[in-house]
Amino acid sequence: MLRHRIVMFVGMALAAMAIATSAAAHQGRGRGRHGDHDEARAAVEAREALPLTRILEIARGAVPGEIVEVELEREHGQLIYEVEVLTRTGRVRKVEIDARSGRVLDVEDEN
Repeated sequence: MLRHRIVMFVGMALAAMAIATSAAAHQGRGRGRHGDHDEARAAVEAREALPLTRILEIARGAVPGEIVEVELEREHGQLIYEVEVLTRTGRVRKVEIDARSGRVLDVEDEN
C-alpha cells in the first residue's frame, strides 16, 4: 500500500513539473505567435475553429492516449490544430485536425 502511494506521489509530481515547464515555455512565446490563446479564442468566437474540448475528443478518437501538447497553427490560410498524443506503447503521435470542420487531416509519428 505504501509503495502504491509513493508511486502515485511521484507520478503526480512529474505531471506537475511537466505542466509548470509547459506553462513557462508558453510564457516565453511572444504575443502574435501561432497558437496564441487570444487568437484561438477569437477563432472559436468567429466560428473559424471548433472549441478545444471538441478537438481533444476528435484527437483521442483518432489516437487513444494522453494529450501532451496542442497548438493552433495557420497553414496556407487554414487553421489547423496539431495535437500530440502519448500512446500506451510510449510513442508520440501528432494528429492534425482542420480547426473549422474537425476533420482529421493527418496522423504521424513524432521524431
